[in-house]
Amino acid sequence: MIKTPIGLQDLRRRIYAKAKTEPSWRFWGLYIHVCKTETLQAAYKLAKENDGAPGIDGVTFGSVESAGRAEFLEQLREELVCGTYRPDRVRRVGIPKSGGKLRMLSIPTIRDRVVQGALKLILEPIFEADFQPGSFGYRPKRAAHDAIQRVRQGIFQGKTRVIDLDLKSYFDNVRHHLLLEKIAERVDDDAIMGLLKKILKSSGSRGVPQGGVISPLLSNLYLNEVDRMLQRAKDVTSQERWTRLEYVRFADDLVVMVDSHARHEWLFKAVQKRLREEFDKLQVELNEDKSRVVDLTRGECFGFLGFDFRRVRSQKGPWMPLVMPQMKKRTALLRKLKGLFNRSRSQPVRGVIDQINPILRGWVNYFAVGNSSRCFSFIRTWVEKKIRRLLAKARQRRGFGWKRWSRRWLYHELGLFDEYKVRWLPTMKASPAG
Repeated sequence: MIKTPIGLQDLRRRIYAKAKTEPSWRFWGLYIHVCKTETLQAAYKLAKENDGAPGIDGVTFGSVESAGRAEFLEQLREELVCGTYRPDRVRRVGIPKSGGKLRMLSIPTIRDRVVQGALKLILEPIFEADFQPGSFGYRPKRAAHDAIQRVRQGIFQGKTRVIDLDLKSYFDNVRHHLLLEKIAERVDDDAIMGLLKKILKSSGSRGVPQGGVISPLLSNLYLNEVDRMLQRAKDVTSQERWTRLEYVRFADDLVVMVDSHARHEWLFKAVQKRLREEFDKLQVELNEDKSRVVDLTRGECFGFLGFDFRRVRSQKGPWMPLVMPQMKKRTALLRKLKGLFNRSRSQPVRGVIDQINPILRGWVNYFAVGNSSRCFSFIRTWVEKKIRRLLAKARQRRGFGWKRWSRRWLYHELGLFDEYKVRWLPTMKASPAG
């Protein structure tokens, strides 16, 4: 009797189920699945969908397709099977950050993206089964909006003592030996471990390269013990269905919230101490200048994932979370749009609108889950004035042409983006006072 070959998605489901039911199981025989043509094809498809700049060899997806995708993947498969595969060096690219700093991305070649993607497809179900509920960054079916909702829920339930932590150059300082030890707790496959070592060493002696396909999974795994500690603290201090602690982590951004009642002061101090102990084990440094302790009952606020979080009185009386886009995010958007307007003074206005609409749509869709109406109104008016000035200058006129060009004409005829709608998150129920 011949067994029917197992499909990739079915394999991933079986791996996840096994990892979930047996937390101490060490998986073996995984490398053969990484080398399968089906796995490499799926990894290539995902890499192509994400597109991205070429690596250090300059090879693009277009050139791979012209030379033959099947031949490309078959050669890669043979290198993996024979053990001759060697990752190329990554291409370093700096992208601007706030404050005039640069974030360095490491761009792998297409062949390395495919190999990393194949590894991720096989390893991800194992570690997804181990990840904690408070971890949201770069995980399947979890998004930044889910993390934001969890923070709102915590504030609504009276967890107003906040530990807002900033990790210093986290991705650049992950220790390879500690990371590989964590992987080896679940993976008993020398070929897999050897391939991971090659990938990690190709970008330096420490750190996980930002821009690598498998890097988000590895960076989450490195901090999983911190999440476990916080989850245990949450479970141990809960009383029936009421919890005294909440935590939310998105990649290297971590927020811990504790019930504000005086009887839980010990918990607040204990969590701060334990966090430092766990980070010391991982040799991860805290950015003391940006890490802070916040008390929302005193009118203080903290930032997380581009939003500012406060606690205010609602019109009906109860306390509620106020979640607004950070001013620096709005400023960055307007600065970007202003530069685009300055470069497009001689272009037709419809062409300018075609350039700014995707920028506005992406920004608004992200910030539409907060109390963003006032911010959206400001941006809408600012953009409209810029468009009106372009139209007026093209006709050598002054002013904004309020009477000459109606808003309906701007938004319906020219097609200027006008979907500034706030999407309300689900209604929450408060917990009783601690």
